[in-house]
Amino acid sequence: MPGLVPGIHVFLCEAKTWMAGRRRAEATPSFVRLCLAMTESAVSIASHSAVIVAGVDFVADLSGALFWEDERLLVVSDLHLEKGSSFAMRGVLLPPYDTIATLGRLGAVLARHDPRMVIALGDSFHDRDAHGRLSAPDRDTIAAFQLRRDWIWISGNHDPALPSDLGGVVATEVAIGPIAFRHEPTGASGEIAGHLHPKARVSTRGRSMERRCFACDGERAVMPAFGAFAGGLNIRDAAFAKIFQTLGFMAHVLGDNRLHSIAASRCY
Repeated sequence: MPGLVPGIHVFLCEAKTWMAGRRRAEATPSFVRLCLAMTESAVSIASHSAVIVAGVDFVADLSGALFWEDERLLVVSDLHLEKGSSFAMRGVLLPPYDTIATLGRLGAVLARHDPRMVIALGDSFHDRDAHGRLSAPDRDTIAAFQLRRDWIWISGNHDPALPSDLGGVVATEVAIGPIAFRHEPTGASGEIAGHLHPKARVSTRGRSMERRCFACDGERAVMPAFGAFAGGLNIRDAAFAKIFQTLGFMAHVLGDNRLHSIAASRCY
């Protein structure tokens, strides 16, 4: 899906923090615990917004994750791990810290909600070979995330054939109660999907602002991309009209300190 989000310098700041911690931690066996703990600033982000899909209440986390409290289920979409290294192989040099930043944010969400199950909703890796480019510490981090919980990798268009050595199980979609989790949205009722990387553009205090968002109309939802370099597609794009039919859906926009629920018709 679309390229880098504006304000990529935010992730560079995260990367500097993580690289400093990583250099210290790689000299000790505590690296995995460091990744689980994450940064204090990330863990302190606790703003949530309620999202209802087919009668099920979800917590929309400011990170871009969804949490189903009754099932203790956490859902993240479109991690796009190793996107930076994928671009580098094609001669586009990006800061090589996207995987560290993304796993850092994921660890903070896991610490915040302590889910029993995690569903990674497809495109967890940016290309078919991305898992092979993971560093040993990053592999250890993913393995630590999976301890004492079920982990499901949904296959996506970027990673249709995930290897078995990543831990967890691989599926094309998962149904739990009235909810179906899949990568590409079909518009079906009770569906939670990713793939489109929704973002919303709004005008506030005389200036324009574009942020990632959850797109939801109460019957179906499209999740924002979780990955640091994942980018986004405007919710007024025709691709969303195929899912929601009308502009009668909401954009739950990821702000700096809280989520903002805005009617799609007010976005542009």
